[in-house]
Amino acid sequence: MSKVGKKSQRKDNEAIAKARYIKGSERKLNLIAQLIRGKSAQRALIDLEFARRRMAVEVKKVLEAAIANAENNHNLDVDRLFVKEATVGRTMTLGRFHARGRGRSASVEKPFSNITIIVEERDAAEDKKAVKAAKKAEKAEAGDKPAKKSGGAKAAKKPAAKAAKAEAGDNATAE
Repeated sequence: MSKVGKKSQRKDNEAIAKARYIKGSERKLNLIAQLIRGKSAQRALIDLEFARRRMAVEVKKVLEAAIANAENNHNLDVDRLFVKEATVGRTMTLGRFHARGRGRSASVEKPFSNITIIVEERDAAEDKKAVKAAKKAEKAEAGDKPAKKSGGAKAAKKPAAKAAKAEAGDNATAE
C-alpha cells in the first residue's frame, strides 16, 4: 500500500517556475519582482531585458522557464500569458567577518533569496476587451471622431509649397 499522491493546487491555466539561492537580499529582488507583477509575459521580458539591476538577469531566466513550462507542460498559448504572481523569499545567509583594529572583528552577512513566478493564461473574454479597446483607438485615429488640431492650414501648405518648388526647378540636384 502506497500513499495517495497530493493533487496539484494549481489551476489548469497556470504554470510555475522557481529559482533558489539567488545571490542578493530579498528586498533588492522584490524591487525587480514588483517591476513585472501583473504585466503580460512578453512585456515583462522586455522590461527585464533593459533593467539595470544585476539580479534582473536571474529573474528573466525564471520567467523564461515559467513561459516554457506553460507552453510545453500545460499547452497554454504563449501570447496570452501574464505574470499572475512573483513572490520573493529569504533563504540562507552566509556569515563572514572583517578584521578590525585592535584584534576585533565585525560580522558581514551575505544574503541569498528565492523567487517563484506564476504565469497564467488570460481568458478569451479578457482578450476580447483588449481587442475592443484597440479597435476603439484605431477608429479615433482614422477620423471617425474629430481629431485634435495639429498644425491645421500650415500643415496643408507645406506639401503644396514643396510641389511648387519642384515644378519651378529650384532644386539644384535636378540639373
